[in-house]
Amino acid sequence: MPEYDGLIIRPPSESDSLILQYTIGCSHNRCIFCTAYKQKQFRIRGLDEMEQDVLGCSAALGDTRRIFLADGDALAAPQEELLALFALLRKHFPKLQRIGMYAGARSVLGKSTEELALLREQGLGIAYLGIESGDDELLAWMQKGVNAAEMAEAGLRVKAAGIKLSVTVLLGIGGSARSSRHARATGRLLSKIDPDYVGALTTMVVPGTLLHQFEQAGGFRLASPFAILAELGEMLEHTEMRGLFFSNHASNYLPLRVRMPSGRDGAVAMIKQFIKDGDESLLRAEGLRRL
Repeated sequence: MPEYDGLIIRPPSESDSLILQYTIGCSHNRCIFCTAYKQKQFRIRGLDEMEQDVLGCSAALGDTRRIFLADGDALAAPQEELLALFALLRKHFPKLQRIGMYAGARSVLGKSTEELALLREQGLGIAYLGIESGDDELLAWMQKGVNAAEMAEAGLRVKAAGIKLSVTVLLGIGGSARSSRHARATGRLLSKIDPDYVGALTTMVVPGTLLHQFEQAGGFRLASPFAILAELGEMLEHTEMRGLFFSNHASNYLPLRVRMPSGRDGAVAMIKQFIKDGDESLLRAEGLRRL
C-alpha cells in the first residue's frame, strides 16, 4: 500500500479514488489562510518512488477506476515526468478512467494548451483550481501569486484542453469591509471562466496562519454568518455559468447544490428568505464546521 508523508488532503469528489502522493507539499505554499502544507518542503517524487507505491496497490486495487494525485499542485511536475507517471498508472490499473489533481494557476500557465490536451489524452480528467476571489487587491493580499486575469487564463486553458475544471472560492475572505466587492468580482471571474464545478468554502481563521495574525492585530474581521450568506447570494447573482455550484463543504453554514443557470434565481431567493427569517438554529453549528 502507498506511504504518505504528513496530512493528505483531497477534494470531496475524490472520496472513492485511490490517493497517490506524487508531490510533497505545495509549490506555492504562501496563501495567508492555509496551513495545509506549511510543515512540508515541496518536492516532486521520482518515478521509481511512485512505482513502489503503484506496485504496492495494483495487486489489491487493480480494478481502480479513479486516481487522485496528491499533494497540492501535482501539475507543477515537468511534462515528460507526468506523461511517464500516467503511462505507469495505465499499465498497472487497466480499468483506470480518470486521473485528478490540484493545479495551481502558475503551473497551469506554465503549460501550453497543447501540453494540457496531451495530459488529458493520457488520462487527466479533472483539475482542481483554487481561485478564491476575483478581486485583484484581495488576491494580492492573500498572496495567491496571480491576479484575476491570470486566474481566468489558467481556467480557460484547462477547459480549452478538454479537462474538467473544478474551482474553489472563499466566502468571507474579504472580511466585512470588502464582502460585496469580493462577491461581485468573484461572480464576474466565474462567469468568464465558466467552470464545470464551483465549490464555495467559508473562511475559517486558523491559528498559525498570517490571516490569524492579521485578525489578532485588528487588520481583519470576519463577517457574521448571515453576512456571509448574503455574500454567497450576491456572488450567485453575479455568476453566469453552466455547471454546478456547491456550498456543501463542512465549513459552510448553509449547504447548497445549485444547477446553473436554471437553479440560480431560486437559490438566491431561498438565501434571502433565510437571512430575513434569521433563524440561527438552522445554521451549521460552529462546533461542527471543519476545513
